[in-house]
Amino acid sequence: MGEPVIDRSEQAQPVPVEIQDGSPGEGVDTTSTVAPTADQGAGLPLKTYASAPLGKPTVPVAPIDTQEMVRISAAAIDELVNLAAESSISRGRIEQNIQDFGRSLDEMETTIIRLQGQVAQMDKETEAQIAYRREQIESSDEFDDFDPLEMDRYSQFRHLFSALQESTADLNEVRETLLADVKSAEFSLAQQSQVNTDLQESLLQTRLVPFNRLVPRLRRVARQAAAELNKKVSLHFDNTEGNLDRNVLNKIMGPLEHMLRNAIDHGLEDAETRLRLGKPTEGGITLTFGRESNEITIRMVDDGKGIDTEAVRKRAVSRGLILENADLAEAELLQLIFLPGFSTSETVSQVSGRGVGLDVVVNEVRDLGGTVSVSSQPGSGTEFNIRVPFTLSVNRALMIRDGGERYALPLNTIAGVVQVTHSQLEAYKNEEAESLYYGNEAYRICELKRLINITQPQSRHVPTSKASLVLVATENSRFAVQVDTLEGSQEIAIKSLGSVFNYIRGLSGVTIMGDGQVVVILDLPVLLRSKGSLELAGASGAVLPFESAQMQVVEDEVPVETVGRPGKTVMVVDDSVTVRKVTSRFLEREGFEVLTAKDGVEAMDMLNDSRPDLMLLDIEMPRMDGFDVARNVRNSEELSSLPIIMISSRSGSKHREKAAACGVNHFLGKPYQEEELLSLIIKTMGL
Repeated sequence: MGEPVIDRSEQAQPVPVEIQDGSPGEGVDTTSTVAPTADQGAGLPLKTYASAPLGKPTVPVAPIDTQEMVRISAAAIDELVNLAAESSISRGRIEQNIQDFGRSLDEMETTIIRLQGQVAQMDKETEAQIAYRREQIESSDEFDDFDPLEMDRYSQFRHLFSALQESTADLNEVRETLLADVKSAEFSLAQQSQVNTDLQESLLQTRLVPFNRLVPRLRRVARQAAAELNKKVSLHFDNTEGNLDRNVLNKIMGPLEHMLRNAIDHGLEDAETRLRLGKPTEGGITLTFGRESNEITIRMVDDGKGIDTEAVRKRAVSRGLILENADLAEAELLQLIFLPGFSTSETVSQVSGRGVGLDVVVNEVRDLGGTVSVSSQPGSGTEFNIRVPFTLSVNRALMIRDGGERYALPLNTIAGVVQVTHSQLEAYKNEEAESLYYGNEAYRICELKRLINITQPQSRHVPTSKASLVLVATENSRFAVQVDTLEGSQEIAIKSLGSVFNYIRGLSGVTIMGDGQVVVILDLPVLLRSKGSLELAGASGAVLPFESAQMQVVEDEVPVETVGRPGKTVMVVDDSVTVRKVTSRFLEREGFEVLTAKDGVEAMDMLNDSRPDLMLLDIEMPRMDGFDVARNVRNSEELSSLPIIMISSRSGSKHREKAAACGVNHFLGKPYQEEELLSLIIKTMGL
């Protein structure tokens, strides 16, 4: 017989899911790949067997093993991850509702206990009255043949009392049943939480790519830069077997390329210089990748000349960034290289950024929620360390309250939390350094209110026995940021605010809480840097604030009076609940006290008891419209001078003329900008 046509050594190979970049509108392409089995010819079409001559033995065909490969657009994967995050938000809302229900059950238990005590007290009082009545009966001949309990009055009372005791017991049983249901719901939610976590992790796994995808591109960048600069460079990679989020990979590639070019251009010496210094003629750069908890770490080390801190100092003094006599540590001087446009090079290179400094790298890394640190040894080389979140979709954050508002602080941006007594805090603040020592490290104390310029005149915060401090490390500086309340940590889904808010430093995005509240996510390290952290924390003035002159001018132009307008009250009269709430929040945020009324009748009743400084008035309302309210106000001797701004979607000339005839000071059409309304209020009130 001839040679066999079947190669039994070939096996079906698994085919992984392949993610293709594309628009969200791309569909899902599913193709089946048939692999040869032990009983099929390798690469031989199936029709070969069907065409064999009759009577000739045929090879039995085994079931075909198939592996499916699904091509899904990256946008579709991102959408699935976002939907999983939305599921987490919905679950959090349910958890919040169950917690509220549990608190209601606790209150119910307290009420039942109080009711049981009252029933027991009633029982004692009843027994005392029966005993007293028995004594009266025994001393009288009128009811000799009756026991006190046989009288209708006491018999009926006893029945009612017994029914009350039974109802109390039934109520307690209902509470126990509801409590069991709550515990069951909590258990089910915990299971659902685990399933949701597994789902998110599985979806994120599909978006992971290996570190070694960076290698070819970075090698090409290094090769091109070395050729242009006529330098010999050896680029090494360590631990490229790990994975990272594809979105993180796409955003971190640019900073890595810039840092690599910068290291080759400014860090590594040319071959002759290295030979003269006793170094190998080939400069070495090593990139090490790793993962710590929920962060990706990237370490870039070169064996070049290092950073000349004295040159950094001179350039900083010449640019007016620091004072000439500033006593700064080497670590603080190294941070200056991350300032916009800062460079110690005398010439603009076409290789390492074309005059663009490392501030671009830092900004891009910070946009990812990461940090960059640097250390250098003159003559031996420089080391950069980058830390970025493992994924950009879901993160854990510390929830806090300050100035009556709720904020989220990503855990990867803070070093820890600590609580001290108010007397201890005041003692720290009274010291010249204003520093708190924790874990053998000094933390400069500052307040979150000063960082974010909270403008509320009054805080809803009830002081606690201890002050809460959030510990933050910004490269080589450490700060203890005082907040009103710590609410614990939880998982959040980060939502981008879009390009409109990109210019706001320290704003990472927003998240939606379980109760539907939108919470701002703050990046404290960025806030501390952008506000001139050294000066803010009480430094001696050796280092000037790192803000641009333009930003300082904008801040100086804000009048001090806008921080609070004590005593100024605005009445909002509108039949829309939404309008009343939105307008009230806006006015309270601007420092006004607010009164609200749902129609004209309620507004006139409120005006009998209180006198606002200005009225915002709608036209169409039930019971009494805005025109009637305006006429009544102008006809009142006490209220005739009250300023009125009428706000309505009916902003035609006819309505404006009628409003003016009724004595309205200004007319504002809907929709309007908040700045426009505020400007009109300030103008009308003469502030």
